[in-house]
Amino acid sequence: MKAPRLFQLTALALVLVSAVQVAWWLVDQHRLAIEKFQAMHQVYAQQVVAAQALLEARVPAARVHALLPEIVVVNQRATLSSDVDRRLLSEERRRIAQYAWEGSFFIIALAACIAVIARALRAEARVIEEQESFLALVSHQFKTPLASLQLSLETMALRPLSPEQSRTLIERMLSDLARMEGMVTQILESMRLDRGRIDLRSGPVDLAGAVARVIAGHEERAAKEHIAISADLERGLLIMADPMALDVILRNLLENALAAVAPVGGGTVAFTGRRAGGEVRLSIRDSGVGFRPDDAARLFHKFTRLHPGGGGSRFGTGLGLYIVRRLMQLAGGRISAHSEGIGQGATFVLEWPGIEQRQLRALGQIEDPRPLEGQPTGREHS
Repeated sequence: MKAPRLFQLTALALVLVSAVQVAWWLVDQHRLAIEKFQAMHQVYAQQVVAAQALLEARVPAARVHALLPEIVVVNQRATLSSDVDRRLLSEERRRIAQYAWEGSFFIIALAACIAVIARALRAEARVIEEQESFLALVSHQFKTPLASLQLSLETMALRPLSPEQSRTLIERMLSDLARMEGMVTQILESMRLDRGRIDLRSGPVDLAGAVARVIAGHEERAAKEHIAISADLERGLLIMADPMALDVILRNLLENALAAVAPVGGGTVAFTGRRAGGEVRLSIRDSGVGFRPDDAARLFHKFTRLHPGGGGSRFGTGLGLYIVRRLMQLAGGRISAHSEGIGQGATFVLEWPGIEQRQLRALGQIEDPRPLEGQPTGREHS
């Protein structure tokens, strides 16, 4: 066991013992306080008996009161002064309240310490679990393209190849390298987001233009996998976002949708953009493998990959949707995922605070915001 974890467990055990000890002290002090005041009541009761005996021996009441000042004589009957009884009761309650407040303070302080240590232990356990998942994932995901690269290179080294065969192997190697580069990029991006080492520069961005550029970069892949991509966005949908971060968000979501549609032999991916209650909402709907409704929130956790049968990609680090969620949070937006179940496709919804043209004019950004000239709206890419 590592020294920090051993220290945390030891500290937790000591704090738990201290909490039990304080609780026992509180109970014991309460018991002692009650016993003390019961004993005092008995002492005063004995004084009342003694005063009554003196009165019966014909000792003057003034003399009895002088000997026992806490005793009051009324009609030759000795009784305890009501002030004394009231004072004893008040003192008993004060002591018990004092012990309760002091004991409660220490118990609360110890409980806070227990909560902090327990949270640290849970966080450490989560980090260890993520590290193990990361190592298993990386070893698996990098092993496949490396083996493919090795096989291609060995094939080229063993015998002369025709130009067509060489071109096929080269394209395969470039694809494997691009795949490894994408995984490394996602790993680095997630680390930067976790450590806050990212500087977003927000400005007015035309959403339709950003969607069109991302779709254009994936048209070839979509055509090979028989996937039709469509975009239907209202004109003039402007959001405050960092252009590069927005590109990462849209690219990750489109690649996730393509990976979900490919296993079913083709289908559709539809982008729909609308204004909704002062916000800009972008939906990405695919006809892919979908996922269980209960897995919607888990999709955005680190290293979550639901394939097979759950709608995750066949390859990848399981970091894409985590990066998307973090970037949306930093931009002041939200993302959610919905699916009716496995085989029913999935919908990812992005929401940003809307900006008005008057806000842009006040910022001095643009004079008359319009979509980029020639951008597709409602046009299909396949």
